[in-house]
Amino acid sequence: MSFGQGGPQWGSGGQDQNPYNQGQYGQNQYGQGPGRYGQNQYGQDSFDPFGDRSGNDGTPDWAALADASAARARRRRWLMVGGGALATALIAGAVATAIVSSNKDGDDTASDKNSSQLPAPPELPQNTTAPEPSFSSVAPLPPPDPKDFISERKKDTLPLSAETLFPGRKLTMGDRVYDKGALARTGNCASAVKGALATALESNGCEQVFRATYSKDGIAVTIAVATFENEAKAKKALQQASGSVVPLAGAGVPAFCKGGPVCRSTFNSYGRYAYFTTTGYTKAKSVTKQDTKAFQTGDDLGEFTFRQIVRRGEAQASAAASAPAQ
Repeated sequence: MSFGQGGPQWGSGGQDQNPYNQGQYGQNQYGQGPGRYGQNQYGQDSFDPFGDRSGNDGTPDWAALADASAARARRRRWLMVGGGALATALIAGAVATAIVSSNKDGDDTASDKNSSQLPAPPELPQNTTAPEPSFSSVAPLPPPDPKDFISERKKDTLPLSAETLFPGRKLTMGDRVYDKGALARTGNCASAVKGALATALESNGCEQVFRATYSKDGIAVTIAVATFENEAKAKKALQQASGSVVPLAGAGVPAFCKGGPVCRSTFNSYGRYAYFTTTGYTKAKSVTKQDTKAFQTGDDLGEFTFRQIVRRGEAQASAAASAPAQ
């Protein structure tokens, strides 16, 4: 658009002519001071949007115009970008809200479905007064005492004979080995002993007497085992004992302790059993107090007999402990 006729774009004057004929600032419509509102060529007030603000001549400031145009373009881009971002955020929020609502509804539906398929929980027992397991405060009975079984005839039920009391053909005690000779058993207790020992056995109810002889190196020992109804009678017979056992010869052992040689005698009891030994040389020789060899032989046979009686009690106690309760 042109504001003049036939002249340059900005008026009919020369190059330095102000297109508004009065410089940058002329009189405003109120006639007061310079202003941007002067009289145009039509005698009307006009606003110079492109006026020279630097005091130069009337040539347009192309750099300023370009900056203004770029600023407007940037504003438009920012407005478009901001509007697009806002629209995107609004759309994303709407979509997220829809998804959350959908998931919530789906979860509720799945929960309802699963809860309808789960089995009902088991009912708790109502009776809370049922007795609790208890343990007895009574200590278990101790194992039976082996001696109890050999202290009374009614409990001592294992088979009893000269062979069970004196088994085998030899007897070994430590490094000493004895040969076994003759065995004997009699119900006439007085016939197996001599002197006052016969009276002691008979007066206390002796049941039977078992005898066996062992020998080693010219020394022989006859041991006799007498049985009674109970331990008390066996102890009483022991208290009254004196005399000796009749030596039992045979089975390779010659007669001994006859015709005057002195022999050694011992007396013991355990449970319902009383047992006695007579030790002497198979030749006419007396046993003295310093004769350790003869004493050793008699003590070995007495110890062996005691062990055999104890084993009877242990065997019967073990059987009773392993037997089922009645």
